[in-house]
Amino acid sequence: MNTHSAEGAPACRQWRAGTLTYTFAGIVALFFLLLAGDFVWSLRERSVGVITQLLLKQHGASDFLVGLYLVALPGVLGLLIGPVISYRSDRHRGRWGRRIPYLFFSTPIAFLGMVGMAFTPWLGSCLHRISGLQGISENQLILTLFGVSWMLFEFGVFIGNAIFTALINDVVPRELIGRFFGLFRIVSLATGIIFNAWFLGYAETHYMMLFLTVGGIYLIGFMVMCFRVKEGEYPPPPEQPEQRHSPLAAAGTYLRESFTSGYYLLIFIAVTLAAIVFMPVNTYSIFFIGELNVPLDHFGKYIAASYVVSIVLSYPLGVLADRFHPLRCGITVMLLYGISCLVSGIFIRGEAGFAAALIAHTVLSGTYFTLTASLLLRLFPQSRFAQYQSAQGILGTLAMIFVVPLIGKLIDLSGNYRLIFYAGALLALLTAMLLFACYRRFRQYGGPDHYTPPEPENFPNAH
Repeated sequence: MNTHSAEGAPACRQWRAGTLTYTFAGIVALFFLLLAGDFVWSLRERSVGVITQLLLKQHGASDFLVGLYLVALPGVLGLLIGPVISYRSDRHRGRWGRRIPYLFFSTPIAFLGMVGMAFTPWLGSCLHRISGLQGISENQLILTLFGVSWMLFEFGVFIGNAIFTALINDVVPRELIGRFFGLFRIVSLATGIIFNAWFLGYAETHYMMLFLTVGGIYLIGFMVMCFRVKEGEYPPPPEQPEQRHSPLAAAGTYLRESFTSGYYLLIFIAVTLAAIVFMPVNTYSIFFIGELNVPLDHFGKYIAASYVVSIVLSYPLGVLADRFHPLRCGITVMLLYGISCLVSGIFIRGEAGFAAALIAHTVLSGTYFTLTASLLLRLFPQSRFAQYQSAQGILGTLAMIFVVPLIGKLIDLSGNYRLIFYAGALLALLTAMLLFACYRRFRQYGGPDHYTPPEPENFPNAH
């Protein structure tokens, strides 16, 4: 990828990321490989969840069960494996780097999960017919089998998601990180446009082909990225040698380093709530269309149209994040989103109102994620980035396990999908307040121009 050591580097402009040095050609090659990985990651992200929602509904799943499968059960899995994977990745030193090995081994697991989901309805029907089970219906058996494949899929995906971001943090030069995530969003949104505009309408009838196609592309794309992206050299892992093989000592180190700083705890809570803000509309808006008699293909085209708007905004937003810092930008967008959700909840009456609300939600949520894509990379110490990201993920997972199924239960009881917009408005206001509190603490550590993230060795109780 045209990376060079400091010695013998060409005289043209160069960028550094740790021990890696890039020429312009090297940056182009790096961005191409990572964005190719982003394409297959986004294809999986933007398709599998929606197909799963529709498939679950086809087989009689309640809104509560949808929330349980899509959010709560994967969340429990993440609580169990997230801290272990992130802690070990930060401290791993090997021939292939500290991130690539985890991506290499987790990708086939996610692929197998997609294959399992593709064949679950067929397999469940066959098993129910052959076994002649009386105490369980065919749909119940299919939903149970689907849950097994879904958990296998989420196991691989959870590892890949956490480590992919950490890999970007390690290999992309810091001064280009905002622009990179602007391009990252463009690829992600373009992928969303392709799926929603041309393939979503087939999700209910051709789910098997979609699962298999997306799974194959995901497997090949991530494998190519793993073989071609190179990591640099890392300093020794931040732990004592005698702790390395002691699970209890490692767990104690993880908890002490991750949860004893009031500043990082505040960041964890704010980012957690920010992720939850968009979940009600993301999870349940596709079911609102039935109440409003909006055709599924119209829903897909509204999503695609909003992605076109977001693509136009993505790179300028990346530049904006580099210039004004993601914290400042995130507070502003969160306030705008809260106002938008409140207006949407009050005024949606038919398809036109729903389309406007959905496009506003998608554009504003995308704007927030584009502007804050590099937020944690800028706030956490690089030596323990995956660890701190997983610690934040623990809180985020706990919150989602309870919040999203709870909203689904409220919808089941009330039959009113309008609640998803009111929930978004309330959560957005709370998030803006927390992000502002983070910004005040952030300024105490140097602010946008001189920020130095506090290291665990310097915490008051470190010794």
